[in-house]
Amino acid sequence: MGAAMAAEAEYGRGERATPENWMYRPANGWTYDQVKELVLPFDWDLVDGNIVVRGMAVWWHNRVRNRLYYQLESARRRPYAVDSEQCIVIDDHNAPKPDVVVFDETGLDIRTVVQIPADKAVLAVEVVSTGSRLEDRFSKPALYAGAGIDYYWRVERDEDDLPVVHEFWLHHEAGRYVPSPEQPTHTGKMTTNVPFPVDIDLHSLIDG
Repeated sequence: MGAAMAAEAEYGRGERATPENWMYRPANGWTYDQVKELVLPFDWDLVDGNIVVRGMAVWWHNRVRNRLYYQLESARRRPYAVDSEQCIVIDDHNAPKPDVVVFDETGLDIRTVVQIPADKAVLAVEVVSTGSRLEDRFSKPALYAGAGIDYYWRVERDEDDLPVVHEFWLHHEAGRYVPSPEQPTHTGKMTTNVPFPVDIDLHSLIDG
């Protein structure tokens, strides 16, 4: 216990996170500058100053994520761009990686940009996994809403293994997401006009 506390104190003084010390959270939490070069043998997010391990995703999750990315990429219009697993820096202690993100690329240089500025993101998408239910249903949407990201999609797996998309819009006065007033839940097919017109056969995300 004493060694762990000493390590935490030492790494709380601006030291960078490494594979040897990342589990010793500084008193005030890790910052993005401390962790941005951290390489670990697993995926992770920075949430509230904590390095949060992302569990091993199953094939269903990855296929749905990848095909959603391609559907959005095919439908996108300027000035929007689409990316997958790209870090969004919300503040010093929060830098999550949505499964898919749509952002305004105006003024961004693909040759130099390392992460997506939160004020450029317009849609964050999370595909729920067994180990990410709490984060995808509660903590991450709270982060995205707090950052002013206009839209959030949460993709769940139903009892028939088909994807169901819950669409949320940001209530700017309340600073939180509310179900889309047009169609909050999409099954079988998803049609929406925000952030640009999208028409997706949800069965196609897992079939073939």
